[in-house]
Amino acid sequence: MAARRLKESLSRHLVQDIYRCSQKKQTGVSLKYMMNFGSFPTKKNLLMSAQFLHKELPVRLAHRVIELENLPYGLSEKSNVLKVRDWYVDSFRDLRSFPEIVDNEDELKFTDLIQKVKIRHNDVMPTMAVGIQELKQDLGQKVGLNELPEIHQFLDRFYMSRIGIRMLIGQHVALHQPDPPPGFIGLISTRVSPVDVAKNAIEDARSLCMRTYGDSPEVHVYGDPNFTFAYVPTHLHQMVFELVKNSLRAVEERYENSDQESPPVRVVVADGIEDVTIKISDEGGGIPRSGISKIWTYLYSTAKSPLADNQHQLLETPPVMAGYGYGLPITRLYAKYFGGDLQVMSMEGYGTDAYLHLNRLGNVQEPLP
Repeated sequence: MAARRLKESLSRHLVQDIYRCSQKKQTGVSLKYMMNFGSFPTKKNLLMSAQFLHKELPVRLAHRVIELENLPYGLSEKSNVLKVRDWYVDSFRDLRSFPEIVDNEDELKFTDLIQKVKIRHNDVMPTMAVGIQELKQDLGQKVGLNELPEIHQFLDRFYMSRIGIRMLIGQHVALHQPDPPPGFIGLISTRVSPVDVAKNAIEDARSLCMRTYGDSPEVHVYGDPNFTFAYVPTHLHQMVFELVKNSLRAVEERYENSDQESPPVRVVVADGIEDVTIKISDEGGGIPRSGISKIWTYLYSTAKSPLADNQHQLLETPPVMAGYGYGLPITRLYAKYFGGDLQVMSMEGYGTDAYLHLNRLGNVQEPLP
Protein backbone atom coordinates (compact mmCIF):
# COMPACT_ATOMS: atom_id res chain seq x y z
CA MET A 1 0.00 0.00 0.00
CA ALA A 2 2.62 2.52 1.12
CA ALA A 3 5.04 2.16 -1.77
CA ARG A 4 2.16 2.37 -4.24
CA ARG A 5 1.39 5.95 -3.32
CA LEU A 6 4.75 7.19 -4.56
CA LYS A 7 4.32 5.09 -7.69
CA GLU A 8 0.87 6.55 -8.32
CA SER A 9 2.15 10.10 -8.53
CA LEU A 10 5.73 9.77 -9.83
CA SER A 11 7.48 8.20 -12.79
CA ARG A 12 8.79 4.66 -12.32
CA HIS A 13 12.33 5.85 -13.01
CA LEU A 14 12.16 8.47 -10.23
CA VAL A 15 10.65 6.03 -7.71
CA GLN A 16 13.38 3.46 -8.46
CA ASP A 17 16.04 6.17 -8.11
CA ILE A 18 14.65 7.22 -4.70
CA TYR A 19 14.71 3.58 -3.52
CA ARG A 20 18.23 3.08 -4.87
CA CYS A 21 19.56 6.17 -3.11
CA SER A 22 17.76 5.25 0.12
CA GLN A 23 19.83 2.03 0.22
CA LYS A 24 23.09 3.98 0.22
CA LYS A 25 24.92 4.86 3.42
CA GLN A 26 24.92 8.50 4.54
CA THR A 27 28.30 10.15 5.18
CA GLY A 28 28.69 12.12 8.42
CA VAL A 29 31.01 15.07 8.96
CA SER A 30 32.21 16.76 12.17
CA LEU A 31 32.32 20.40 13.24
CA LYS A 32 36.13 20.17 13.20
CA TYR A 33 36.13 18.84 9.64
CA MET A 34 33.76 21.62 8.51
CA MET A 35 36.05 24.19 10.12
CA ASN A 36 39.27 22.80 8.70
CA PHE A 37 37.75 22.41 5.26
CA GLY A 38 36.10 25.83 5.27
CA SER A 39 39.09 27.76 6.65
CA PHE A 40 40.33 28.33 3.09
CA PRO A 41 37.26 28.57 0.87
CA THR A 42 39.28 28.42 -2.36
CA LYS A 43 37.51 27.69 -5.62
CA LYS A 44 38.95 24.19 -5.51
CA ASN A 45 37.61 23.56 -1.99
CA LEU A 46 34.18 24.94 -2.88
CA LEU A 47 34.11 22.70 -5.95
CA MET A 48 34.96 19.64 -3.80
CA SER A 49 32.32 20.64 -1.25
CA ALA A 50 29.66 20.98 -3.98
CA GLN A 51 30.63 17.60 -5.48
CA PHE A 52 30.27 16.00 -2.05
CA LEU A 53 26.84 17.61 -1.48
CA HIS A 54 25.70 16.66 -4.99
CA LYS A 55 26.22 13.01 -4.02
CA GLU A 56 25.30 13.20 -0.32
CA LEU A 57 22.11 15.31 -0.21
CA PRO A 58 20.01 13.04 -2.49
CA VAL A 59 20.96 10.06 -0.30
CA ARG A 60 19.83 11.87 2.86
CA LEU A 61 16.62 13.09 1.21
CA ALA A 62 15.81 9.62 -0.17
CA HIS A 63 16.13 8.06 3.31
CA ARG A 64 13.52 10.54 4.57
CA VAL A 65 11.14 10.12 1.60
CA ILE A 66 10.97 6.35 2.10
CA GLU A 67 10.40 6.82 5.81
CA LEU A 68 7.69 9.45 5.29
CA GLU A 69 6.02 7.03 2.90
CA ASN A 70 5.84 4.16 5.40
CA LEU A 71 4.72 5.64 8.71
CA PRO A 72 2.35 3.72 11.01
CA TYR A 73 -1.08 4.78 12.33
CA GLY A 74 -2.06 6.37 9.02
CA LEU A 75 0.39 9.23 9.56
CA SER A 76 1.70 8.95 5.98
CA GLU A 77 -1.82 9.76 4.67
CA LYS A 78 -2.16 13.03 6.59
CA SER A 79 -2.24 15.93 4.11
CA ASN A 80 0.47 17.88 5.95
CA VAL A 81 2.79 14.86 6.06
CA LEU A 82 2.19 14.30 2.33
CA LYS A 83 3.04 17.95 1.74
CA VAL A 84 6.37 17.50 3.56
CA ARG A 85 7.07 14.27 1.67
CA ASP A 86 6.45 16.07 -1.64
CA TRP A 87 8.91 18.84 -0.73
CA TYR A 88 11.53 16.13 -0.11
CA VAL A 89 10.69 14.44 -3.42
CA ASP A 90 10.90 17.77 -5.30
CA SER A 91 14.28 18.53 -3.76
CA PHE A 92 15.52 15.01 -4.52
CA ARG A 93 14.43 15.37 -8.14
CA ASP A 94 16.07 18.80 -8.49
CA LEU A 95 19.39 17.53 -7.11
CA ARG A 96 19.39 14.32 -9.17
CA SER A 97 18.63 16.16 -12.39
CA PHE A 98 21.50 18.60 -11.79
CA PRO A 99 24.40 17.54 -14.05
CA GLU A 100 27.81 16.56 -12.74
CA ILE A 101 29.71 19.50 -11.23
CA VAL A 102 32.99 19.93 -13.10
CA ASP A 103 33.92 23.60 -12.85
CA ASN A 104 33.29 26.71 -10.77
CA GLU A 105 30.45 27.91 -12.96
CA ASP A 106 28.61 24.63 -12.21
CA GLU A 107 29.44 25.05 -8.53
CA LEU A 108 27.82 28.50 -8.38
CA LYS A 109 24.68 27.24 -10.12
CA PHE A 110 24.54 24.31 -7.72
CA THR A 111 24.94 26.65 -4.72
CA ASP A 112 21.99 28.63 -6.02
CA LEU A 113 19.94 25.41 -6.29
CA ILE A 114 20.66 24.17 -2.76
CA GLN A 115 19.83 27.59 -1.35
CA LYS A 116 16.39 27.24 -3.02
CA VAL A 117 16.07 23.72 -1.56
CA LYS A 118 16.76 25.09 1.93
CA ILE A 119 14.09 27.79 1.50
CA ARG A 120 11.59 25.21 0.19
CA HIS A 121 11.99 23.28 3.46
CA ASN A 122 11.64 26.30 5.79
CA ASP A 123 8.17 25.29 7.02
CA VAL A 124 8.81 21.57 7.48
CA MET A 125 8.67 21.75 11.27
CA PRO A 126 5.34 23.58 11.77
CA THR A 127 3.76 21.61 8.88
CA MET A 128 4.87 18.31 10.40
CA ALA A 129 3.68 19.52 13.81
CA VAL A 130 0.16 20.00 12.44
CA GLY A 131 0.19 16.46 10.99
CA ILE A 132 1.31 15.03 14.34
CA GLN A 133 -1.29 17.03 16.28
CA GLU A 134 -3.99 15.75 13.91
CA LEU A 135 -2.82 12.19 14.57
CA LYS A 136 -3.02 12.90 18.29
CA GLN A 137 -6.60 14.14 17.89
CA ASP A 138 -7.50 11.01 15.88
CA LEU A 139 -6.07 8.72 18.55
CA GLY A 140 -7.66 10.63 21.43
CA GLN A 141 -6.07 13.02 23.89
CA LYS A 142 -4.91 10.28 26.27
CA VAL A 143 -2.35 8.88 23.85
CA GLY A 144 1.10 10.35 24.23
CA LEU A 145 4.15 9.28 22.29
CA ASN A 146 5.14 7.08 25.20
CA GLU A 147 2.57 4.69 23.79
CA LEU A 148 3.79 5.31 20.23
CA PRO A 149 7.56 4.84 20.45
CA GLU A 150 7.97 4.22 16.70
CA ILE A 151 6.52 7.66 15.88
CA HIS A 152 8.77 9.27 18.45
CA GLN A 153 11.86 7.48 17.09
CA PHE A 154 10.88 8.45 13.53
CA LEU A 155 10.60 12.13 14.54
CA ASP A 156 13.98 12.03 16.26
CA ARG A 157 15.57 10.61 13.10
CA PHE A 158 13.62 12.95 10.84
CA TYR A 159 14.52 16.13 12.71
CA MET A 160 18.14 15.11 13.32
CA SER A 161 18.45 14.53 9.57
CA ARG A 162 16.85 17.92 8.91
CA ILE A 163 19.34 19.69 11.20
CA GLY A 164 22.19 17.96 9.32
CA ILE A 165 20.88 18.79 5.84
CA ARG A 166 20.33 22.44 6.75
CA MET A 167 23.75 22.67 8.38
CA LEU A 168 25.52 21.24 5.30
CA ILE A 169 23.64 23.49 2.88
CA GLY A 170 23.92 26.55 5.14
CA GLN A 171 27.64 25.99 5.63
CA HIS A 172 28.34 25.64 1.90
CA VAL A 173 26.27 28.71 1.02
CA ALA A 174 27.85 30.79 3.83
CA LEU A 175 31.38 30.01 2.55
CA HIS A 176 30.51 32.17 -0.49
CA GLN A 177 30.15 35.34 1.59
CA PRO A 178 32.54 37.89 0.07
CA ASP A 179 33.55 39.33 3.46
CA PRO A 180 32.60 36.99 6.29
CA PRO A 181 32.34 38.43 9.81
CA PRO A 182 35.62 38.17 11.75
CA GLY A 183 36.22 34.71 13.20
CA PHE A 184 33.53 33.05 11.09
CA ILE A 185 34.05 29.99 8.89
CA GLY A 186 30.71 29.73 7.13
CA LEU A 187 28.08 29.36 9.87
CA ILE A 188 30.69 28.40 12.46
CA SER A 189 32.26 31.04 14.69
CA THR A 190 35.68 30.17 16.07
CA ARG A 191 35.08 32.62 18.93
CA VAL A 192 31.54 32.22 20.24
CA SER A 193 31.02 33.82 23.64
CA PRO A 194 28.31 31.66 25.23
CA VAL A 195 27.60 34.45 27.73
CA ASP A 196 26.95 36.97 24.93
CA VAL A 197 24.81 34.50 22.93
CA ALA A 198 22.88 33.66 26.10
CA LYS A 199 22.21 37.37 26.76
CA ASN A 200 20.79 37.83 23.24
CA ALA A 201 18.65 34.69 23.54
CA ILE A 202 17.40 35.85 26.94
CA GLU A 203 16.40 39.22 25.51
CA ASP A 204 14.40 37.47 22.76
CA ALA A 205 12.77 35.06 25.22
CA ARG A 206 11.85 37.86 27.64
CA SER A 207 10.30 40.01 24.93
CA LEU A 208 8.23 36.99 23.81
CA CYS A 209 7.18 36.42 27.43
CA MET A 210 6.21 40.12 27.70
CA ARG A 211 4.08 39.83 24.57
CA THR A 212 2.38 36.67 25.84
CA TYR A 213 1.83 37.57 29.52
CA GLY A 214 2.39 41.33 29.72
CA ASP A 215 5.29 40.73 32.11
CA SER A 216 8.50 38.71 32.39
CA PRO A 217 10.71 37.49 35.24
CA GLU A 218 14.28 38.76 35.47
CA VAL A 219 17.11 36.57 34.18
CA HIS A 220 20.58 36.68 35.81
CA VAL A 221 23.61 35.43 33.85
CA TYR A 222 26.78 34.11 35.52
CA GLY A 223 29.97 33.29 33.61
CA ASP A 224 33.01 34.86 31.97
CA PRO A 225 31.93 36.99 28.98
CA ASN A 226 35.49 36.80 27.58
CA PHE A 227 35.45 33.00 27.35
CA THR A 228 34.94 31.80 23.75
CA PHE A 229 34.92 28.48 21.88
CA ALA A 230 34.12 27.23 18.36
CA TYR A 231 30.43 26.59 17.73
CA VAL A 232 27.47 27.52 15.51
CA PRO A 233 26.04 30.62 17.24
CA THR A 234 22.59 30.25 15.61
CA HIS A 235 22.25 26.72 17.07
CA LEU A 236 23.38 27.93 20.49
CA HIS A 237 20.95 30.87 20.41
CA GLN A 238 18.08 28.56 19.46
CA MET A 239 18.80 26.15 22.33
CA VAL A 240 19.24 28.77 25.06
CA PHE A 241 16.18 30.68 23.81
CA GLU A 242 14.04 27.54 24.03
CA LEU A 243 15.20 26.63 27.55
CA VAL A 244 14.93 30.17 28.94
CA LYS A 245 11.49 30.54 27.32
CA ASN A 246 10.29 27.39 29.15
CA SER A 247 11.64 28.68 32.47
CA LEU A 248 10.08 32.13 32.03
CA ARG A 249 6.71 30.57 31.22
CA ALA A 250 6.85 28.27 34.27
CA VAL A 251 7.77 31.13 36.64
CA GLU A 252 5.29 33.56 35.10
CA GLU A 253 2.40 31.07 35.31
CA ARG A 254 3.27 30.12 38.89
CA TYR A 255 3.43 33.71 40.13
CA GLU A 256 1.02 35.60 37.87
CA ASN A 257 -1.79 35.66 40.48
CA SER A 258 0.51 35.90 43.49
CA ASP A 259 1.41 38.91 45.65
CA GLN A 260 5.01 37.69 45.74
CA GLU A 261 7.52 39.01 43.27
CA SER A 262 8.52 36.30 40.78
CA PRO A 263 12.05 34.95 41.44
CA PRO A 264 14.67 35.39 38.70
CA VAL A 265 15.75 32.65 36.29
CA ARG A 266 19.50 31.93 36.62
CA VAL A 267 21.76 31.06 33.69
CA VAL A 268 25.26 29.77 34.52
CA VAL A 269 27.95 29.21 31.88
CA ALA A 270 30.75 26.83 32.90
CA ASP A 271 33.86 26.24 30.81
CA GLY A 272 35.14 22.68 31.22
CA ILE A 273 37.95 20.87 29.43
CA GLU A 274 35.64 18.62 27.37
CA ASP A 275 32.32 20.43 27.59
CA VAL A 276 30.92 23.89 27.85
CA THR A 277 27.86 23.53 30.09
CA ILE A 278 25.03 26.03 30.40
CA LYS A 279 22.65 25.56 33.32
CA ILE A 280 19.24 27.24 33.30
CA SER A 281 17.55 27.20 36.73
CA ASP A 282 14.07 28.38 37.59
CA GLU A 283 11.67 28.32 40.53
CA GLY A 284 8.63 27.69 38.38
CA GLY A 285 7.22 24.85 40.46
CA GLY A 286 8.97 21.97 38.69
CA ILE A 287 7.60 18.98 36.85
CA PRO A 288 6.13 15.93 38.60
CA ARG A 289 8.38 12.88 38.40
CA SER A 290 5.75 11.05 36.35
CA GLY A 291 5.95 13.84 33.75
CA ILE A 292 9.74 13.88 33.28
CA SER A 293 9.89 11.08 30.71
CA LYS A 294 7.09 12.77 28.76
CA ILE A 295 8.97 16.04 28.24
CA TRP A 296 11.14 14.33 25.59
CA THR A 297 8.19 13.20 23.49
CA TYR A 298 6.77 15.23 20.64
CA LEU A 299 3.13 14.92 21.66
CA TYR A 300 3.52 16.23 25.18
CA SER A 301 3.29 19.81 26.26
CA THR A 302 2.25 21.33 29.55
CA ALA A 303 0.94 24.32 27.58
CA LYS A 304 -2.30 24.41 25.64
CA SER A 305 -1.86 23.31 22.04
CA PRO A 306 -1.76 26.27 19.61
CA LEU A 307 -3.58 24.01 17.14
CA ALA A 308 -6.68 24.24 19.28
CA ASP A 309 -6.87 27.97 18.55
CA ASN A 310 -6.00 28.25 14.94
CA GLN A 311 -4.22 25.90 12.59
CA HIS A 312 -3.25 28.70 10.17
CA GLN A 313 -1.70 30.69 12.94
CA LEU A 314 0.48 27.69 13.80
CA LEU A 315 1.88 27.63 10.28
CA GLU A 316 2.38 31.37 10.05
CA THR A 317 3.90 32.07 13.46
CA PRO A 318 6.14 29.22 14.61
CA PRO A 319 7.62 31.01 17.66
CA VAL A 320 4.46 30.88 19.80
CA MET A 321 5.33 30.78 23.47
CA ALA A 322 4.64 27.06 23.88
CA GLY A 323 2.32 24.24 23.03
CA TYR A 324 3.84 22.25 20.20
CA GLY A 325 5.52 19.93 22.66
CA TYR A 326 8.54 20.33 20.37
CA GLY A 327 10.94 22.61 22.17
CA LEU A 328 12.80 20.19 24.44
CA PRO A 329 13.19 17.20 22.08
CA ILE A 330 14.37 19.48 19.25
CA THR A 331 16.76 21.34 21.58
CA ARG A 332 18.27 18.03 22.66
CA LEU A 333 18.76 17.04 18.99
CA TYR A 334 20.60 20.32 18.30
CA ALA A 335 22.87 19.61 21.28
CA LYS A 336 23.47 15.99 20.19
CA TYR A 337 24.18 16.99 16.58
CA PHE A 338 27.69 18.14 17.55
CA GLY A 339 28.23 15.62 20.35
CA GLY A 340 26.55 17.42 23.27
CA ASP A 341 23.44 16.61 25.28
CA LEU A 342 20.60 18.12 27.29
CA GLN A 343 19.50 16.91 30.72
CA VAL A 344 16.59 18.17 32.79
CA MET A 345 16.37 17.75 36.57
CA SER A 346 13.26 18.83 38.39
CA MET A 347 12.03 19.27 41.95
CA GLU A 348 8.26 19.21 42.00
CA GLY A 349 6.99 22.07 44.14
CA TYR A 350 10.15 24.11 43.58
CA GLY A 351 11.63 24.35 40.10
CA THR A 352 13.67 22.90 37.26
CA ASP A 353 17.33 22.86 36.21
CA ALA A 354 18.25 22.23 32.58
CA TYR A 355 21.88 21.31 31.79
CA LEU A 356 22.93 22.00 28.21
CA HIS A 357 26.23 20.22 27.49
CA LEU A 358 28.15 21.33 24.39
CA ASN A 359 31.11 19.35 23.11
CA ARG A 360 34.19 21.58 23.11
CA LEU A 361 36.43 19.56 20.87
CA GLY A 362 34.14 19.56 17.83
CA ASN A 363 35.52 16.22 16.68
CA VAL A 364 32.29 14.19 17.01
CA GLN A 365 30.72 12.88 13.78
CA GLU A 366 27.13 13.85 13.00
CA PRO A 367 24.82 11.22 14.54
CA LEU A 368 23.19 10.20 11.28
CA PRO A 369 19.77 8.54 11.53
